[in-house]
Amino acid sequence: MAYSAEAFQNEFLPLGGTEVSAIVTVTSTGSATGRRTSGATEVIIVDASGSMQAEGRMAAARQAAKAAVACLDDGVHFAIIAGVSTAQQLFPAPGQLAVSSPQSRADAIRSIDRLQASGGTAMGAWLKLAAQLFAQRPGDIAHAILLTDGDNGEHAGYLEKVLESIGGNFQCDCRGVGTNWKVAELRKIAGAMLGTVDIVARPTDLTAAFEQMITNAMGKTSADVQLKVWTPVNTTIRYVKQVEPSVVDLSGKRVEDGPRAGRYPLGAWGDESRDYHVSVQVNPGAAGDEMLAARVSVVEGDDVHAQCLIRAVWTDDSGLSTRINRQVAHYTGQEELADAIQAGLEARKAGDEHTATIKLGRAAQLAHESGNDATTELLSTVVDIDDAVTGTVRLRRRVEAADEMALDTRSTKTVRVGRASS
Repeated sequence: MAYSAEAFQNEFLPLGGTEVSAIVTVTSTGSATGRRTSGATEVIIVDASGSMQAEGRMAAARQAAKAAVACLDDGVHFAIIAGVSTAQQLFPAPGQLAVSSPQSRADAIRSIDRLQASGGTAMGAWLKLAAQLFAQRPGDIAHAILLTDGDNGEHAGYLEKVLESIGGNFQCDCRGVGTNWKVAELRKIAGAMLGTVDIVARPTDLTAAFEQMITNAMGKTSADVQLKVWTPVNTTIRYVKQVEPSVVDLSGKRVEDGPRAGRYPLGAWGDESRDYHVSVQVNPGAAGDEMLAARVSVVEGDDVHAQCLIRAVWTDDSGLSTRINRQVAHYTGQEELADAIQAGLEARKAGDEHTATIKLGRAAQLAHESGNDATTELLSTVVDIDDAVTGTVRLRRRVEAADEMALDTRSTKTVRVGRASS
């Protein structure tokens, strides 16, 4: 794998200016041969609680899990967990991992027919068992799918405690089927585990969703890529966020790495490109002063694959200091867009129509300005957009729960500068 890193910023600060912002684009190439730098382990977690019997969800989940197993590459280690009030390993034998082959995949597919809906929902226990299985293969590209249709039934704080103990050990993509699950709950899991969250409103769409997640996972060739950020004395990192393909705040995941440096986990990589917003706090300088505000490196272990620099130059020329870098402006707007949607939906649920209208109107305006057509389309299911330019909207009186949840789960998906979403 080959990596590149490029920083986009306006390095000029006004006199007294202390905040430096840059968008760092990281691109990786060379995985097309399919050769992984380490092994791969996949765990499929299927909610088998009693509620999954409704609307054909259990039958659809069985079909989706079979399709996911069929997509596994030969040599990948894998397991299937049936999620009820406890975590029950469906395949292979408890505590073991299977090695993907035509025979083991056929055996796993037969075992999935035993999945029956009964019992409760215990996501913390499911994730804890997955973590124990992944621990058998340290250094592997570790990926899990978690499917559920309801609320977590464990006692308050247990899920959070599990996430705190296993966060970063593997990536977990979460999908909610139907409309009786909580977006915030799955977003919490996905955020801690560097994964994604989305709604599958119709059980018949589960197979395609599972196939896509497994196919994406099989395309990863590097297990643990990190962003290492070094700053000089009297300089601190305000935050580091992934801003494309979705908004994920990585600030709380920082691990210190020597004097004035920290690492931020980026998860597994294949051939792809992602954007990160790095914000640095510096001491103000005089006109003409220049400094290196941060050095950003793409690393795996002790290997440095790429580097770029974030600079600060103070000037009394307002024409230079007030010029906003296009990438920084775009992603600042995308971050605000996600916050506006989530705040607007919360206000709507609380019956605060005034705040909901203002927030969702601002969201419509930001989506229009950035060319985020997918988000504009999702917004139009919750509000009538009278004028996207000014953000003039009217709340819809009747909104389908699935449409509202789709807007919520996909609020953090972003588009690149000048690129319409697909």
